[in-house]
Amino acid sequence: MTQPSTTEIPPPEGLERLLGSPLVTEIEFLTARARALGSAKANALLAPLDLKIRSYAVLSLACSGAAPSQRELAEFLLLDPSQIVALVDGLEQRGLVKRETDPQDRRSKVIKGTAKGRRLLAQAAAATQQAEDQAMGNLSPTERAQLRDLLRRIAF
Repeated sequence: MTQPSTTEIPPPEGLERLLGSPLVTEIEFLTARARALGSAKANALLAPLDLKIRSYAVLSLACSGAAPSQRELAEFLLLDPSQIVALVDGLEQRGLVKRETDPQDRRSKVIKGTAKGRRLLAQAAAATQQAEDQAMGNLSPTERAQLRDLLRRIAF
């Protein structure tokens, strides 16, 4: 196994000795760490809007025009349905989304963004873009596009 380069990016302060571990060459570890760092930045920037990355994801999908059901949200976001119910409940209580009967299945509800939700989403999207810029600051626009494409291919 090749050792990671420590000359391009400074190691986390005080953790230099751990960079020699084989763990830092494992894709699952690296993606989990990158996700944790990115989520922390996004959550910090979304906090003034009283959102976190998960509630932002639900709001974004609800405002997308796709009118997803709660089941579809759970499957797409890889969350337990009970987590989706809690997230939708919170957004609904704030007047950001609404549940409507699914015209194709009267037993199901679809989630749609409200005008207030779409306004907040615009602010939240700017915050998540700022978080991405911070987290991906060491990557060129071409590298970011390549990473986005690779992650999309892995995820879907």
